[in-house]
Amino acid sequence: MYISNKVRMNRLFQNGRCLDVAIDHGVCNEPSFLNGLENMDAVVGQLVEAKPDAIQMNYGQSDLLQTANGKDKPALVMRLDMGNPYNTIRHRHMWAVMQNEQEPVLQALRMDAACVVVNLFMLPDEPDLFRQCVLNISKVKNDCEKYGMPLMIEPLVMQPASSGQAYGVDGDVEKIVTLVRLAREMGADIIKADPTRHAEDFHRVVEAARCPVLVRGGGKEDIEVVFSKARQLLDQGAVGMVYGRNIYQHPNPNRIVKAFMAMIHQGVSVSEALSIYQQQ
Repeated sequence: MYISNKVRMNRLFQNGRCLDVAIDHGVCNEPSFLNGLENMDAVVGQLVEAKPDAIQMNYGQSDLLQTANGKDKPALVMRLDMGNPYNTIRHRHMWAVMQNEQEPVLQALRMDAACVVVNLFMLPDEPDLFRQCVLNISKVKNDCEKYGMPLMIEPLVMQPASSGQAYGVDGDVEKIVTLVRLAREMGADIIKADPTRHAEDFHRVVEAARCPVLVRGGGKEDIEVVFSKARQLLDQGAVGMVYGRNIYQHPNPNRIVKAFMAMIHQGVSVSEALSIYQQQ
């Protein structure tokens, strides 16, 4: 019986819920994303000790997690693509390509990943970039089916880049639902979705996905604001988070991870999460 997909999903989720800490920002080629990620060996060591459900990494850094001692450590989610939409300027040509064009899932298999993740960019006036993403996902999905590898798709509806500002999260629920629906139609096993502008609309994203939905984080914010947004989105049906800068750019990632894990797996309130975060 071919059950690899189910086996890997079980490594990623605890009772259907998951905190995935993303530290795959090096492929964005954006200097500000690397604050807090200068020493990857130390960052991975801290996160392994903090014990989120998963860590999201690229192939070239994934050895730091997979060679860590012990069997009780986070699962590996491997990013397979890279692109240039995150820079503070709009490039003459926007692109998103696979790291291994010929056999995109092979590196994830070699590193014993539990899941792979690929972007689905929708930027204003960039139809060729959108087409590249669709082609990337089509190819990856074929290999995921072949090898029993869960596929996480990251639909990203973005606002136009302005002077000195990168493409920002759009937040329009109609646009997000439509793109999430497309991701599901292409065979997503997991959706990593942007929050909607109004948290009370997020259940529509969950409904369109018809698979587990993890909320994408974004830039670093005040910790109480982050906890409040997370609580609202979990109450709308999200089963977890994929957070990066709000964890790894914090002076004590361990305490943030513990608070998020309690919110996701034990359903604690914002005030209870803050209390966990403030414990020494």
